Amino acid sequence: MYERGRERERERERERERERERERERERERERESERESESERERERERERERERERERERERERERERESEREREIEREREREREREREREREREREREREKQRSKKRKKERYKERAREVERERERERERERERERERKR
Repeated sequence: MYERGRERERERERERERERERERERERERERESERESESERERERERERERERERERERERERERERESEREREIEREREREREREREREREREREREREKQRSKKRKKERYKERAREVERERERERERERERERERKR
């Protein structure tokens, strides 16, 4: 009787021990589960961070592209300005050429006028000479 009581007591003790072991196993399982969950969360966070980094990189790329585009625009504008300047220079050159032509024309006109005046003077001189000649003829 006493022996059976002790045996039952040992059996209950072993049962409690198995129960405690199962409890420890469940605790370890909860711990592992919690660790897996934490690791998953960290992985999701790393993934979000990588995504944010990719987004920042895309933004920097868009910014560089806008900058290149602006630079192309500025270069086109500078080229147009240089072209306008060359056109203004050609216009000034044409203006100077017209001015030189006007001056040459004026000079030619003046020369023709002087030449005509000399011609008229020579003609008058010849006329006076003929007059003197006639005068001498009359006296003779």
